[in-house]
Amino acid sequence: MKAAIYCRLSEEDRNKPSETDDSGSIQNQKAMLLQYAMEQGWELFDIYSDDDYTGADRRRPEFNRLLRDAEQHRFDIVLCKTQSRFTRELELVEKYIHGLFPLWGIRFVSIVDNADTDNRGNKKSRQINGLVNEWYLEDMSENIRSVLTNRRKNGFHIGAFALYGYKKDPDRKGHLLIDEEAAAVVREVFSLFAGGYGKTAIARMLNDRGVPNPTEYKRLHGMRYRSPGSGTGTLWSYSAIADMLENEMYIGNMVQGRYGSVSYKTKQNRPRPRSQWYVVEGTHEPVVDRELWDRVQALLARRTRPFKGGTIGLFAGKAKCACCGYTLRSSVSGGRRYLQCPTRHMSADACPGAFISVDRLEGMVLDELNRLAEEYLDREELERSTELRSGYEEEKKRLLARQNACRKKAAEYTRWIQSLYLDKAKGLISERDYVEMAERFAAERLRLERAADDCGEKLSRMEQRAAEDGRSGPTEPCACLEHLTREAVDVLIDHVAVGRRVRGTRDVPVEIYWNF
Repeated sequence: MKAAIYCRLSEEDRNKPSETDDSGSIQNQKAMLLQYAMEQGWELFDIYSDDDYTGADRRRPEFNRLLRDAEQHRFDIVLCKTQSRFTRELELVEKYIHGLFPLWGIRFVSIVDNADTDNRGNKKSRQINGLVNEWYLEDMSENIRSVLTNRRKNGFHIGAFALYGYKKDPDRKGHLLIDEEAAAVVREVFSLFAGGYGKTAIARMLNDRGVPNPTEYKRLHGMRYRSPGSGTGTLWSYSAIADMLENEMYIGNMVQGRYGSVSYKTKQNRPRPRSQWYVVEGTHEPVVDRELWDRVQALLARRTRPFKGGTIGLFAGKAKCACCGYTLRSSVSGGRRYLQCPTRHMSADACPGAFISVDRLEGMVLDELNRLAEEYLDREELERSTELRSGYEEEKKRLLARQNACRKKAAEYTRWIQSLYLDKAKGLISERDYVEMAERFAAERLRLERAADDCGEKLSRMEQRAAEDGRSGPTEPCACLEHLTREAVDVLIDHVAVGRRVRGTRDVPVEIYWNF
């Protein structure tokens, strides 16, 4: 009988001579298991050892190598110190120990808790062990979460790595210090943007000078950084500049909790609404002074609407390049609007990226949405929702148009009153004419402002009624099956991944990630 030994430790042993050495606990596990295998007369096939991995981590490299070898029946027995060393998840206990291992002809044995799949009498004991281990994971997750939440609320930095422009304080845990070399680049980015340079132009300037982007900078300086091996190497990008210009950390505020884990069983994180962030002001020295920050934020506020007329693109922020993950940017050619990967503008060696017309992408999304609606939605309810929503949208557009027109006209009256005063000061009109016309203009301006406020109140009441009627729920945008609206895209779609056109065809691979 060939035995495969599996060992695991969830935390690194601080007394290890070097990172490549096994921790003391792992060595003890190996010695115990080797002795047991020898006493049983089993031949050792291999030792699989995961150091510094939790029992809920399904990405353990040696654990997955063990499973691949077990499926090929390269050994007969899996030997562990305890069942929890193999896994703390009840789901994996049932899947492998009680499910696939018997099918593959593999026996599972753990020494301390006497788990042995050859002993049918202790199956319930193994299941109870799995349940207890599952509870342990959940309790530990809650305890860790509460500790981290408390530290976030008190303004302590708890991230694995510091934001570009800062470094961790070696003398104060949870405190950040300015990294002057990187901070100089951050200040330059803010100054260039305040001086009128666009985000793409700034990225190109930095790339032309050979300035490493934040990930590459940290790698070169031996610092910890996110997602090693991902992204576009040393290149700065539009999104990197955009994220930097909006990050409050650079004015001394600690901002954490922007992303939260889906579950303690997975490493996946999802964006959280700003109301759930932890923001503590004045926790560290600012890289950017407040005056420059305010100027940049004012410029960003004026540039947030990419199209003429103040409208937001249908897929703005939703369409991403399937090759490099960057958000696609909008462009116009021949009167048609297109989406393309911005990284091809960063450098000649950058990702060739995706390219698709907005009309075509809208058609592809609508086709899939129609298919889902036809398959899953009640047609009568859909038609009723369409009628209700159509009337709501038309009235909403009418009120918004009137509100904007009133505000625009009121602003004109303000300018006319100012011009009148200048004319009076220059002696072009008499004091009597000035007073008469100014009073008339002021009265008309007041009427328009009240009309605009009245439209705003009507819009608020409409939105409240729509919410009560269920017209603004997550399924109502499905009623608009002939065309998409920005509201429907926001509610229905998390993001759309657009790939490169298949060579020799007009086919562009598109993958839609829905919110339902």
